[in-house]
Amino acid sequence: MQQTEDVVHGDAELHHAAELYWVQGMTMEAVADRFGVSRPTVSRMLQAARDRGIVRISLAPPPAAGHELSRRLRETFGITVHVAGTPRTATEPQRLESVARAAAALLGDWFGDGMTLAVAWGTTTSAVAEHLVPRPTRDAVVVQMNGAVSARSPGAAQSAALLGRMSTAFGASLLPFPTPAFFDREETRTLMWQESSVRRVLAVRNAADLAVFSVGAFRGPMISQVYSGGYLAEDAFRELAAHHVVGDVCTVFLREDGTYADIDLNRRASGPTPMELRRIPRRLCVVAGEHKVPGLLGALRAGVVTDLLIDERTAAAVVRQLDGR
Repeated sequence: MQQTEDVVHGDAELHHAAELYWVQGMTMEAVADRFGVSRPTVSRMLQAARDRGIVRISLAPPPAAGHELSRRLRETFGITVHVAGTPRTATEPQRLESVARAAAALLGDWFGDGMTLAVAWGTTTSAVAEHLVPRPTRDAVVVQMNGAVSARSPGAAQSAALLGRMSTAFGASLLPFPTPAFFDREETRTLMWQESSVRRVLAVRNAADLAVFSVGAFRGPMISQVYSGGYLAEDAFRELAAHHVVGDVCTVFLREDGTYADIDLNRRASGPTPMELRRIPRRLCVVAGEHKVPGLLGALRAGVVTDLLIDERTAAAVVRQLDGR
């Protein structure tokens, strides 16, 4: 018996055990008898099936949880809304954890063979990457959407770790974008965009099937790395205030009404403009925290979101803002 239980079980055996237990409703004892192993071994097999992504377990929310909020946002902005329920006492990190876990599950369902996933680096997308369940794909690509290089910040290393986790989880090729988050001069960006290596990344980014990003905020309990990481000088913050900027998407700054084209800093940004981002068919925005509400409204009004993953309290805050309350 001990010899049998020491064997490393393959995916086919794990799938069979999971089917017997979860689909056919057999007890662990019955599954153990079928395989000729002990009950603890069956428990380990079922956990391995979950770890390898053979089994995915999800809980449907109660019928009323977030329903009215998602309906209101869906009807107002024409998007698909996924509301992650969290306890009223949940902290900001706990709410982020909840939406990140749900977003990782969505990406696991949506991303497949031959697809390209465009990723904007940041605290939220890093949290999403940590919850991805490994699920190998074929001929898939993960491409970095916006640059992260800065003389004063370790953002490049952070973005490389994030992209590495995502590409590894899907067994996909990784295409980094080793450019500054913001260029010192617009002319430098224009020249760099003419380089063949950069044009290749831009072409892959613009032809992506799926994008995942969040909304950056420069006020609140969890400030975006773009604002806290030394990417912007003091005069840049004054310029953002003068333009009534409320946040950014992929390092492109937005007002709450969704406008962005006349903001000078955007001509030095490395990320796609909302017009470019809208060419990607499916665009998942992941948001947690009321401090991101103005920026999220800007993103929604700019039309860059097709799918929104948001916690319940933040969704309620968006609706209150829409109602002027």
